[in-house]
Amino acid sequence: MFDFKYYTPTKVVFGKGTESKVAELIKEFGGKKVLIHYGGGSVIRSGLMKKVTDTLDEAGISYVSLGGAVPNPRLGLVREGIELCKKENIDFLLAVGGGSAIDSAKAIGYGVFNEGDVWDFYDYKRQAKGCLPLGVILTIAATGSEMSDSSVITKEEGLVKRGYSSDFGRAKFAIMNPELTMTLPDYQTSCGCTDIMMHTMERYFSNGGHMELTDSLAEGLLRTVKENAKILVKDPKNYDARAEVMWAGSLAHNGLTGCGSDGGDWMTHKLEHELGGLYDVAHGAGLAAIWGSWARYVYKDCLPRFKRFAIKVMDVPEVGTDEEIALKGIEAVEDFYREINMPTNLRELGVNATEEDMKVMAHKCAVGVNGGKGSAKFLKEEDMFAIFKAAK
Repeated sequence: MFDFKYYTPTKVVFGKGTESKVAELIKEFGGKKVLIHYGGGSVIRSGLMKKVTDTLDEAGISYVSLGGAVPNPRLGLVREGIELCKKENIDFLLAVGGGSAIDSAKAIGYGVFNEGDVWDFYDYKRQAKGCLPLGVILTIAATGSEMSDSSVITKEEGLVKRGYSSDFGRAKFAIMNPELTMTLPDYQTSCGCTDIMMHTMERYFSNGGHMELTDSLAEGLLRTVKENAKILVKDPKNYDARAEVMWAGSLAHNGLTGCGSDGGDWMTHKLEHELGGLYDVAHGAGLAAIWGSWARYVYKDCLPRFKRFAIKVMDVPEVGTDEEIALKGIEAVEDFYREINMPTNLRELGVNATEEDMKVMAHKCAVGVNGGKGSAKFLKEEDMFAIFKAAK
């Protein structure tokens, strides 16, 4: 077990109709003029945006809106938001949507609070000294950005996708009504479930520091998402399953399932960031497409964890050698992905990557992690390339 810091200052308001609390929460945290940041037209078509603006109007809270946040949110829109906030003297950000809107709002907050180019933080050139305060109305259970310290932005020039983490970017409050996720396409729901599980799996598969309590929490979360993801494939309107998945999404990425470890591996995410940057694929689907190849490449170097995962999470019988059990666990994950209509390789993802494309992605990934990264197994550029090739 390693020493750790656990910090989760976000106030969570969970349940049916909780979006009606947005004005009082903004006031509680000192907001007087708000930028409402959202993605596409779904929050408008569903009527959620009108509910939000009506509530703010009744409370006398001024606001301006900025839509357009897309999956793999773009730096260009972030910069537009920064300028809008400065022009309108915005003092509070409200992200309405999923991880893309939240991550984009965090980046806007960094850019307003700090002088200079906001991309410097995502390019690891300097650290933020603060962030404009942020609240969230969550409509997609996936990234956990509503309670995490992280955000991921894609720079259009060079299609570079990078993440930045800072406690300054943690949301002041997160409104979570599982009903708001019921209009999601089935594919997005499955992508979200995959991303939630991967946030915990990245922390779980490590060779540095473990706690029995943390492991048990992680395994329980993974089993819960796995079973409820299968329910939602057949019954997308199931409120209880939506609620389980939504709460799991927050707990999977607020640090809880990594307490006592070395911080985790995170190379599946780093590899997927290059897929997302180059091909603009859905994040959860990209993770599913690359995970099996990563797992087979590293499992021998992290065999006890893969064996435990197979038994505790994927219900593999404890029969055979440790390697056989571990490999059956990896196969069981891929079977689960197929059951919820997720890809297990690049071809199924719809990506026809050339060898040159894979070399480019491996190189950009290596640059992004200063040459190498990984806890289950330390990976360098040649390893990253081999995993991309195996995933084809």
